[in-house]
Amino acid sequence: MRFENPSNDEIKQLLNENKRIAVVGLSDNPARTSYMVSEAMQKAGYEIIPVNPKADEILGVKAVGSLKEIDGKIDIVNVFRRSEFLPEVAKETVEVGANVFWAQLGVENEEAYEILQQKGIQTVMNRCIKVEQAKWK
Repeated sequence: MRFENPSNDEIKQLLNENKRIAVVGLSDNPARTSYMVSEAMQKAGYEIIPVNPKADEILGVKAVGSLKEIDGKIDIVNVFRRSEFLPEVAKETVEVGANVFWAQLGVENEEAYEILQQKGIQTVMNRCIKVEQAKWK
């Protein structure tokens, strides 16, 4: 199975409908891409939940060690980890029942895609969520 991203219209719709984003691999370093992207999404009105076992708080929000530690529904799992870690995060995404799995620019993995497709989870890979969101505001 070759992975395929949703259409631009579908991406616009999923960004309009899903406002609670768990960011896996969110760095507490303001110079890192994950921090800058998440900060921009937070300013655009999205709720950001940092998933980083090494941090206490990022962007003014208490960080958690894994997706399973998050209370309530997760709309989007936004992943800032290398491609080889995606299957592991995909399995956890399925377990917590998130709506959307989003892997950042330069990150994609066929195995992770297949895991997510089997469970009907919308999947976006190798795209920057901030860039996509900026197209539609």
